[in-house]
Amino acid sequence: MPFAGSTSIAVPGRRDSLLHSLASRLLMQAVVATSLRNRLSILIYHRVRPEADPLFPSELDAARFDEQLTQLGQAFTIISLSQAVEGLRKGTLPRGAACITFDDGYADNVEVALPILLKHGISATFFLATGFLNGGRMWNDKVIEVIRTAPDSLDLRSLGYGQLTLDTVKARQDAIDMLLESLKYLPLAAREAQVDRLCGMLPDGPPGDLMMTSAQVRALHQAGMEIGAHTVNHPILSNMSPDAAREEIGGCKRQLEDITGAPVRWFAYPNGKPHRDYRAEHVEMVRAAGFEAAVSTAWGAAAPRADLFQLPRFTPEGAGQLRFTLRMIQNLTRTVNAA
Repeated sequence: MPFAGSTSIAVPGRRDSLLHSLASRLLMQAVVATSLRNRLSILIYHRVRPEADPLFPSELDAARFDEQLTQLGQAFTIISLSQAVEGLRKGTLPRGAACITFDDGYADNVEVALPILLKHGISATFFLATGFLNGGRMWNDKVIEVIRTAPDSLDLRSLGYGQLTLDTVKARQDAIDMLLESLKYLPLAAREAQVDRLCGMLPDGPPGDLMMTSAQVRALHQAGMEIGAHTVNHPILSNMSPDAAREEIGGCKRQLEDITGAPVRWFAYPNGKPHRDYRAEHVEMVRAAGFEAAVSTAWGAAAPRADLFQLPRFTPEGAGQLRFTLRMIQNLTRTVNAA
């Protein structure tokens, strides 16, 4: 018999949560069961933090990542990217095939995500930008950490951004969004120069331990994870000269092969939007560099006739159980065949 007070309120809450979870699971299973065979869903992750980040409440923490993998495994067959590419080539994908991929090379992928992947028996693919290994920092993380640690007022008039008021979490989130969007498509050298000037506004620079070390890359490889290339400096390839783009693509492959002692077979286009972030000539560069397949950030599920050098992926990060289910279903309905 329930006691009076808060306990009587908590029980329906648990019941609602269980019903919500069950409904989400049944809905996902129903869609996968009735969907056509030979469809591949590739999920993109970036960071998995130990705890929730107030600045980025939609980003995954360890508990939510574990929950998503549990939910995914109840309806999908999670396979490695190697198995997926072979299945696409031969038309032998299992029903509800799905792959897990990570972009960029954050240290928390090893420290937080890897134990959870091993718990679930999943081999994920990690696309690494080698220029940021061993203490490097991506430009967007520099911006984020400057705004995170800045005082409540930051004068950026000399950079063309005015006087920023940062007295609430929402104000800091808006400032980060504005700066990232403004800087994203600048030429690489101009972007780095602007970001360095921004970092110079504060006495302490951004943290230098956000990205993996070479030892952590080797640990991923030795744990059965797959390593893919994501360029050296994560540029927008369509903004570069052909020679510079080739070096970004091929240089990353060579560096990762030196680190792991194994072939690097997979590539992910930085930012990854077809025709905007990379073009047909970059697809040919990736092919010529010796990769066997490449992934974009175009939504959709790949079918056997899909272009192996422009496989679609999508980002489920941060979604609650029901929203995660709906995003998986939406992605399955956007089948991508030959390019």
